[in-house]
Amino acid sequence: MAKTSPHLLLLSAALLSGCAGLPDQRLAKEALQRGDSQLAEQHFSQLAELGYVNAQIGLADLQVAKGSPEDLDKAEQTYRLALDDSPRAQARLGRLLARKTDSSAAERREAAQLLNASFSAGEPGSLLPLVMLYLHYPQDFPDMNVQQRIATWRQQGYSQADLAQILFYRTQGTYDQHLDEIESICQALLSEADTCYAELATVYQKQAAADKQQALVKRLMSAYRSGAVPAQRVDNVASVLADTELGQPDTETAQQMLESIAPDYPAAWVSLARLLYDYPALGDIEQMQAYLEQGRAAALPRAELLLGRLYYEGKLLPQDPQKAEEHLRKAAPSEPSANYFLGQIYLRGYLGDIYPQQALDHLLSAARGGQLNADFALAQMFSQGKGIQPDLANAYVFSQLALPKDTPAAIELASEINQRLAPTERLKAERMLREERQLRGNAWQEQQPMQAQLP
Repeated sequence: MAKTSPHLLLLSAALLSGCAGLPDQRLAKEALQRGDSQLAEQHFSQLAELGYVNAQIGLADLQVAKGSPEDLDKAEQTYRLALDDSPRAQARLGRLLARKTDSSAAERREAAQLLNASFSAGEPGSLLPLVMLYLHYPQDFPDMNVQQRIATWRQQGYSQADLAQILFYRTQGTYDQHLDEIESICQALLSEADTCYAELATVYQKQAAADKQQALVKRLMSAYRSGAVPAQRVDNVASVLADTELGQPDTETAQQMLESIAPDYPAAWVSLARLLYDYPALGDIEQMQAYLEQGRAAALPRAELLLGRLYYEGKLLPQDPQKAEEHLRKAAPSEPSANYFLGQIYLRGYLGDIYPQQALDHLLSAARGGQLNADFALAQMFSQGKGIQPDLANAYVFSQLALPKDTPAAIELASEINQRLAPTERLKAERMLREERQLRGNAWQEQQPMQAQLP
């Protein structure tokens, strides 16, 4: 007897039942638009089991969005089901493997192969994560000349390669030497790559080009009101305008931009609160708290982080370690800074006693999330034996990782620990440092201004 195709079985069932209750990809997409991810996942899951490639990709995308290690493992397996039939699945899996914090060299090389293949098959969004992979793991691609590769792609007319060039300048520390070129690239790409608004704003801040900056903001707000640019991009540019490290801040314009998007974009309430925290002349503590309550009502961890910090510091609000701990714990799963402050609370005995293991756990989480202050605190902890046994090898690891702080205290501590480290311990310490750097994987990507280009 001939085997019946599952697709024919589905069609037959549809004809007999009038499609009632059957999985439907259109309904899944409509559910996603309504924010009903549970119903979308139900439809995608059933269709994925029947071998529908787009449904497999949709299901895996939902699993990635959940973000837990278990869901990411499921997403990897689901993407693999669609690999042979879809460059889009190759691109998605390549990005997933490239972003794994504990990826092996073999996984990173597979990610590069997948991203290369999907890019060649017409998935332009694979180019930037591929370049990030090359830049962050040069030891896995020793024969790759990244600048030469980018130049070739640019000659071939790929606009993503122009963005990759900007990323290259950032990671190599030569951004400021190429401001005119970056401006030229982003002016040409502004209508198709809205991340260029933030890049242009950065260039104009560094150049003190107030007239150009004003024209850019006007164009951005017009694009936002027409629906061509998301509110997140307005938030990004406002952050650039308020950054003292980029030039003379324009805080009033930043505040106006954020207030215009906040009613429809709750994250802007937290950005407004942070703006008042950095620039108290823009408003009082009552206004800041009002902004934060709007952010907390939207369940935004950044709001809990800032409120916890206010109670931790005791400058604008009365110091209250218990309240600080309460709010910081809510933010800790997604905000590395919250783990840093929690670590300090437990290390300094703010709750009445010192809790060294909890301090160690939270500071390590913060450090692996990119907080250099946490690396410095861990180096001190292991060097001085604060609540734990002194361990110069671990102290060396974290003192070296804290060096990008480039402060006298960080440099002095690293030098002192380096001098105290016995020759017999040095090989072990260097090995531990390499392992820790590898373990941190692609956490650096979360800090990249161009990350919004990556789906």
